[in-house]
Amino acid sequence: MRRKMAAGNWKMNGLRSSLAELDKLARAHPTAKCDLLVCPPATLLCAAATTCGNSAIRVGGQTCHDAVSGAHTGDISAQMLRDAGATAVILGHSERRQDHDERSEDVRLLAQAAQAANLQTVICVGESLFQRQATNTLDIIGAQLSLSIPDSSTGENLVVAYEPVWAIGSGMTPTPDQIGEVHDFMRARLEQRFGYGVGKSVRLLYGGSVKPANAAEIFAISNVDGALVGGASLKAEDFSPIIAALERA
Repeated sequence: MRRKMAAGNWKMNGLRSSLAELDKLARAHPTAKCDLLVCPPATLLCAAATTCGNSAIRVGGQTCHDAVSGAHTGDISAQMLRDAGATAVILGHSERRQDHDERSEDVRLLAQAAQAANLQTVICVGESLFQRQATNTLDIIGAQLSLSIPDSSTGENLVVAYEPVWAIGSGMTPTPDQIGEVHDFMRARLEQRFGYGVGKSVRLLYGGSVKPANAAEIFAISNVDGALVGGASLKAEDFSPIIAALERA
């Protein structure tokens, strides 16, 4: 059975004082019934790993470079993330695809490097509002899955997060039927590519305006194994009810 996962993406938010929220979260969920992952900015990664210590919370990065080292000013390799205490990394988030022109082929290279460094890869896919309105959502998701996910992926080193671009930070959430359609489609595609065993074991997260108020409804949807949470993960008082809803799902 797939273990549920609640992942928090802090994006470009957080100072050292923000680490107190991780301590609160750890104390609120000392023996979580789901996997907990928080991805702070790189400036806080090492300190976050220390803060979380032996708690139920793992920490991860928000992206990495595909090279092990080299003349890449400002970039961070997967090995560096691992050395700082990360056990996972988010890759292919829509904001990286848009702001840094990352293509699915680029995401695949990053994922290969991350998996080689023994990092779990949380690979994001999702359609824009224009693509949703053009009713070719599944074509977009299918292409992103095919091109972004490396052949080295397994149920242990791969998590896929569906984040409709138009729902991120907008307060808009797809209907349960829309979420279910995409998650069922992703499950079928993974089973087709990797076989029934691996395809069934990969966890599928939903992300995009997940809040305490709508978490239970989202977690009841077919093939939704958890959430990738943005703004609501910054405060323990907001993230904790989402985790509790997932534990009850």
